[in-house]
Amino acid sequence: MADQGHSTYNLLGEAVRESTDLARKEFALFRTEMSDNLKTMAIGLAMIVGAAVFAIAAVMLFTEALVEWLGALVGSEALGALIVGGAMLLLALGLGFSGRNAISSFTLTPERTVRSLQRDGETLSERVSG
Repeated sequence: MADQGHSTYNLLGEAVRESTDLARKEFALFRTEMSDNLKTMAIGLAMIVGAAVFAIAAVMLFTEALVEWLGALVGSEALGALIVGGAMLLLALGLGFSGRNAISSFTLTPERTVRSLQRDGETLSERVSG
């Protein structure tokens, strides 16, 4: 019987060691995977920033070309610039006001989830009391 208790103790000790080793390996895998994911995310973010820089440059060039074309059409580059600038100002104001309205009506409270939980609570209360 003493041998059986000793072997059980050895098995238990081995199980604890293997569990600890497995947990250590899983944590190392988690760290490696998270590190790789963060690197990929950083590269993607850098690419998005680069795309934004080129998009801004393209908008500036297109705007300049539009001003020159409109200036030639109306006979005055200054008038063309005023027309293009006014149109862009109206566009910016429209986007700004729409964004402000969207943000002002936005809330972080998950209202549908809260209502659903309230209904669930009411249903459980009715079942318990009824």
